[in-house]
Amino acid sequence: MRILGIESSCDETGIAVYDSEHGLLAHALHSQVDMHAVYGGVVPELASRDHVRRVIPLIKSVLQEAGLSSSDIKGIAYTAGPGLIGALLVGVAVGRSLAYGWGIPAVAVHHMEAHLLAPMLEANPPRFPFIALLVSGGHTQLVQVNRPGDYVMLGESLDDAAGEAFDKTAKLLGLGYPGGPALSALADKGKPGRFEFPRPMTGRPGLDFSFSGLKTHAVNTIHREDDNQQTHADIARAFVDAVVDTLTIKCRRAMEETGINTLIAAGGVSANRQLREQLHGLTKKMGGRVYFPRPEFCTDNGAMIAYAGCLKLQAGKTEPLSFYARPRWPMMELNAV
Repeated sequence: MRILGIESSCDETGIAVYDSEHGLLAHALHSQVDMHAVYGGVVPELASRDHVRRVIPLIKSVLQEAGLSSSDIKGIAYTAGPGLIGALLVGVAVGRSLAYGWGIPAVAVHHMEAHLLAPMLEANPPRFPFIALLVSGGHTQLVQVNRPGDYVMLGESLDDAAGEAFDKTAKLLGLGYPGGPALSALADKGKPGRFEFPRPMTGRPGLDFSFSGLKTHAVNTIHREDDNQQTHADIARAFVDAVVDTLTIKCRRAMEETGINTLIAAGGVSANRQLREQLHGLTKKMGGRVYFPRPEFCTDNGAMIAYAGCLKLQAGKTEPLSFYARPRWPMMELNAV
């Protein structure tokens, strides 16, 4: 079964074709980073308009790269949420309309579920069950994954997600948008131990997260200290160390409480080098293993949507002619496939 995947939840237009027997055949991604950088963050209306311009040309390009025509596609998967409503509606409307025009089924995909399943695209995927750490721009969650669609929410952010805290702290340090990768790069130049930041909510039981206080601590430190490059690097190092330590501590607790020693980390922040190193060390110490998507599939992309959609379509799930987009969509509302 060959599935066309369409991702348009925020500021990246992602298209891919996934084959249930041969794997990923082709994919393409257009990022709007340069357009939004001028404004210091994503402008929803501009994002939606750019998706309109990009989605059809990208579909044509990906089909050509895969050596396929529309008649070779047997289903279409599109991101229906969560995300920016206008951006979502572009992918939803195009995907459902193409499926109707081509006479094939369509299926709506949950954006975070697709991130969770992204490591399954790799040559040596994890086996179920596993613990998933989802760390994207707007979400930080720990999920017990028993099988596709069968999830138990173990913990999530009560305020700012880790990615939001990265971007906001980077902006305070004058690093622009997107801030996360720039902040991590600056942290590599920082001296460990000069500043000590808190590890929020690690001194009490539970698996929930909170990063707003850590961001406030960074604000106060920036305003208090000298305004020079080395100080900024040292603050960045303290901040990144605090976030990575917090995520690692919570992952260890989740593995201990569930007895599951297989871990995956997905979402944009999972590309962070420091986080990958610590999670590798953690799982090795606990006799388990950690899996990551390749860096290009950590951020939003069409490949993960096509894969998740393929699983749903193979299980017989399809959408009616009416379509919807859900800017807020709790993952626990999903059903097993």
